[in-house]
Amino acid sequence: MKPHTSSADRQLTRMDVASVAAAIAGAQQASGEIPWCEGDKTDPWDHVEAAMGLSVAGCHEASRRAFAWLMDAQLPDGAWHAEYRNGVPVQKRRDPNMSSYIAVGVFHHYLATGDRAFLEWTWPSVAAAIEFALSLQAETGEIYWSLNPDGRVDAMALLTGSSSIFMSLKSALAIADILGEKRPRWQRRLLRLGQAIARKPYLFNMTKSRYSMDYFYPVLSGAVTGEAARKRVERYWRKFVVKGQGVRCVSDQPWVTVAETAEFCLALDAMGNTPLAHIVFQWICEKRFEDGSYWCGFTFPDMVIWPEERMTWTNGVMLMAADALYGLTPAGRLFRHDFWKARLPELCPAS
Repeated sequence: MKPHTSSADRQLTRMDVASVAAAIAGAQQASGEIPWCEGDKTDPWDHVEAAMGLSVAGCHEASRRAFAWLMDAQLPDGAWHAEYRNGVPVQKRRDPNMSSYIAVGVFHHYLATGDRAFLEWTWPSVAAAIEFALSLQAETGEIYWSLNPDGRVDAMALLTGSSSIFMSLKSALAIADILGEKRPRWQRRLLRLGQAIARKPYLFNMTKSRYSMDYFYPVLSGAVTGEAARKRVERYWRKFVVKGQGVRCVSDQPWVTVAETAEFCLALDAMGNTPLAHIVFQWICEKRFEDGSYWCGFTFPDMVIWPEERMTWTNGVMLMAADALYGLTPAGRLFRHDFWKARLPELCPAS
């Protein structure tokens, strides 16, 4: 790896990219499925997050196998079950956020590789997943969080989940544009969803305000940008950010999680505050095991690692954050608001 000179850049030299990727690849099953860790469950969202980490590290064949498994497991309505073990569904709720996230992973892989054939191969699954997610969108813009196994819609809305779906819809529209597909209805639905996230917080009636993801996911997804993003980060900084350590998973618990901290770095970089993203990233660069993989989380001030499992999705998002900050691949720009403003200007919310 090319040596770096600045103190911030030197943090990357202490991340062994190959070892972090190996922690993901080592847990991947022959089928392509990537569980949370060996012997644990698999959910579609975290499976994609882990595959994105493999794409950053150049493990493109392993990443493609992950998407192949996902497409094979897709249900006729375009969704996936919420949880699998060894390919067998064990939680049959269908979640539009988990299901639509394939679009983010597919577009990310394309940015990393430039492989148009991969987009063509995955497009039917991406399109079906987006249609499933939009089937659960309310007239007021928010997206209901679940379709129960008996077919009943759980008409609650999560701010984090809807924000993630906003990112998935943007990615799907970008893929559609590359492939020459027209999806004006998706564009209208995306605008409606973005307006709900940015301007109508009361619609998200399944409150998770204790969780840091509700804090920064609207910014990470690009639904909240510009001055509104800056104010949101400042307003809740003390509630969630522990200086020198990272981001709390839950505001009232002394527990920092590496994945949420890495995602927060992505959000800071996305809104243009890359210097602060570097500082926060430095706080977690050394939070790793002897094999180079990263802790899931730790308590403070006693610094107890908890849980001790090596989570594939934590390692995936650490690679994504490193990519955004150090330009390992062209996919590092995926979350940046200016990237999307240039690509889909008519769909970007007003700052």
